[in-house]
Amino acid sequence: MEDLPLHIPITFWIATFATLIFLLWAMSNMKKDRYKANIIFMGITGWLILQAILAKEGIYYSHLEAIPPLLMVFGLLPMIVLILLLFISRSGRKLIDQLPVKQLTILHVVRIPVELVLYWLMLETYIAEVMTFEGRNFDILAGVTAIFVGLMIKDPLKARGWLIVWNLLALGLLFNIVATAVLSAPFPFQQMAFEQPNVAVLYFPYVWLPVFIVPAVLFSHLVCLRKLIYKVP
Repeated sequence: MEDLPLHIPITFWIATFATLIFLLWAMSNMKKDRYKANIIFMGITGWLILQAILAKEGIYYSHLEAIPPLLMVFGLLPMIVLILLLFISRSGRKLIDQLPVKQLTILHVVRIPVELVLYWLMLETYIAEVMTFEGRNFDILAGVTAIFVGLMIKDPLKARGWLIVWNLLALGLLFNIVATAVLSAPFPFQQMAFEQPNVAVLYFPYVWLPVFIVPAVLFSHLVCLRKLIYKVP
């Protein structure tokens, strides 16, 4: 994928590191567990490097016949397990309850450049049209509205009703594009976009989308919903 116009990888790198910066901004509120926040940061950095190596070595693209797909086993599953552990363990809940709703809401603006990158990759035939806003992906709406929702938040608990609704709707948009991405990828169970499958996420740096950006967005929604539903200050 080295033949791509320069604005595509540059925009994606910006989206990736913006996600990381927003997470760090949220973790800066973890004053009671500063050392754990530092460990998390180092863990995320190591994870990004590991995924870059796997993608550049062609591990994900060269084993498309594997069931389950290696991208799910070595990319998505570890992040899902980590998120589950944070929510089911007492120490994990103690950590995530320190994260502020406002910063985690503003984090979703990264979905705007991500959607632009997906559209551009579609034009270069590396992404299926169904994965863009010209198809059935309306995730950019979550990114655009996150700007206004985040700026309007002063006391999340006083606005918890509409914040819960917004998070649920944006979460639905996320699930929609994830399902579309999986079913349009060149895996054994592919169901759509056979003429132009979703292959970009199997390569570096776009592998960071399913293994980092999507889990970060999911995590942000779940943390906000937990804090709003249980009225955690």
